[in-house]
Amino acid sequence: MDLKLFGEVFVTLLVIVDPPGMMPIFLALTGPLSARDRNRAAWQAVALALGVIVVFAVAGQTLLAYLHVDLPALQAAGGLLLILVALELLTGKADDPTQQATSNIALVPLGTPLLAGPGAIVATMLFVQQADRALDYGAIAAAIVAVMLTVWVVLRFSGGIVKILRPGGIEVLTRIAGLLLAAIAVQLIADAIAAFVTQYANAT
Repeated sequence: MDLKLFGEVFVTLLVIVDPPGMMPIFLALTGPLSARDRNRAAWQAVALALGVIVVFAVAGQTLLAYLHVDLPALQAAGGLLLILVALELLTGKADDPTQQATSNIALVPLGTPLLAGPGAIVATMLFVQQADRALDYGAIAAAIVAVMLTVWVVLRFSGGIVKILRPGGIEVLTRIAGLLLAAIAVQLIADAIAAFVTQYANAT
């Protein structure tokens, strides 16, 4: 295995996914849930993110070309989805997590587009395009799995913070997480618009 490539992929994806930054959002979305449901949401989100990244790594270019979808469009769609979630968190109009299926929280927005977002997808696709031998693909695959395991560990053991924060702290954390999500969403959309402008400017 190419350890240098493994390190490059691992560090790149770890920085993009940002497990410490994910923690407040994860706690805001799952804080009122039971410990069992919170743990289940953690592994479901990581499993979905792993699956999405692997699918795009293997067939991302082909899939996007078949659908006639550019990467900036995918990025903008992720941003719009995050804005909807952020508005619910900021206004307190989110569904009661005790009545919401855990799988819903885990799949959207945790699994995608937060963990398996445009940044992680594009980075993985670029690494796969640059690989030219089986050992390179093995290093990329191992790095992806290692990153997802790291994320799972962080989310899995973040539940202890809920006991410290109490309901009042969770309420404050929810508003902060909403603000962070809104900022992430706006940045995604802004980057997508800039990419579209650059793309069409070059085309003309």
